[in-house]
Amino acid sequence: MTGGGTQTTVLSTLVEFRASDVAGMTNGVLIGPDVVLSGLDFDSRDLRSGSLFVALVAERDGHVFLADARSRGAKAALVDRHSPEGPETQVVVPDTLAALGRLATAMRAERLADATVVAVTGSVGKTSVKDLTAAVLGADRTWSNPRSFNNDQGLPYTIVNAPADTRTLILEMGMRGFGEITRLCGIAAPDIGVVTRVGEAHTERLGGLEGVARAKGELVEALSPSGTAVLNASDPMVWAMRHRTDASVVGFSGDSDVRASDVVFDDIMCASGVVRTPWGVAPFRLGIPGAHMVDNALAALTVAGVVDGSIDSALARLAVARISDQRMTVHRTSEGSFVVDDTYNANPTSMEAALRALAGMTAARHVAILGPMAEVAEPEAAHRRVAAIASELDVVVIPVATGLYGPDPVDNPIDEVVSRFGFGAEAVGVLVKASRSAGLERIVRELLGT
Repeated sequence: MTGGGTQTTVLSTLVEFRASDVAGMTNGVLIGPDVVLSGLDFDSRDLRSGSLFVALVAERDGHVFLADARSRGAKAALVDRHSPEGPETQVVVPDTLAALGRLATAMRAERLADATVVAVTGSVGKTSVKDLTAAVLGADRTWSNPRSFNNDQGLPYTIVNAPADTRTLILEMGMRGFGEITRLCGIAAPDIGVVTRVGEAHTERLGGLEGVARAKGELVEALSPSGTAVLNASDPMVWAMRHRTDASVVGFSGDSDVRASDVVFDDIMCASGVVRTPWGVAPFRLGIPGAHMVDNALAALTVAGVVDGSIDSALARLAVARISDQRMTVHRTSEGSFVVDDTYNANPTSMEAALRALAGMTAARHVAILGPMAEVAEPEAAHRRVAAIASELDVVVIPVATGLYGPDPVDNPIDEVVSRFGFGAEAVGVLVKASRSAGLERIVRELLGT
């Protein structure tokens, strides 16, 4: 099986701070003893004993879970109103989400001042680049977002929980509108900014690709002149961002500073070849499938070169690196079939990349179980374009929960794949992909259980 994912790396020293620190950094009012805290969480189910519980008010009011947080060992809570049901120590602020951001901003400036902060954004590939960058820099020195904790909640969570001995903090930054990345950069103060691709994600909200490029480019605009922008030179919209920053610029992909040559692929589309960089020329190998993963690897190696002035150790780590689950994770069956789980999210750009990767894998038949793509401009045209690409690649599409690909959606895609194509009896390759809201990971589990 290819995959398994990377999570936030556990370094030698867990972060500790006092409740009075929280009050001071957030301009809050401390009620109760000034206890020592170890990290924070906003999900009471994930709390470690001794941590700070942040009662966020979102789809559900986190204050409802104060009693649960206390029972699970929270020593203090950040709240917008005092509650006797919560921990004895509470810090009261007007807005807990805003206070979480202020706490992370202060932690970055005071406790992580010596760490190098790498911010990664893009319409596709940002989680993979974040994972690969953490892998090539080494587990003994890096801290990064768990899963895709890349928004106003997840990014501050990652910063506050970073251990004191973190040397490189790698932060994925997502966005659904203008100004969000600027706000996240105000918290994180990145030294290095990586932009992967501009693609059709959130185009419905941002007014097309130009709007996406404008919003993603907020990252390079936030860099100081002493910083470095790492930009995909193969994407004209990303490469144009070099004119929006006073920071140094290093390009990857295409015919730029860091590029790949002599690339070949194995039977599941894992690449190997030669990487050419300002820090040397050397062979590379990837254990993650897809031609698009080559650019993701080049981005990670570029960061390693900028940080270390060398890519030697990074190349060795790249060969065994893994990325987060549900992103081009290949599961093989004993009968020779395989399932490519790319169910975490989808947009037209990532759909095309995944379909091309599937088509290049060795199999008697190639089948794609595809669900809806959310938040794309002109959804009917976008889905039909994906269907046309699949047809060109001789990939059979089985639509689920949408008729936008052309054919009517199939109620039971498992039966279709097994009875029509012989999955489990022959070497059939199946891609499962949709936007996160479709929840198609259940189909992956059912297929692997057949």
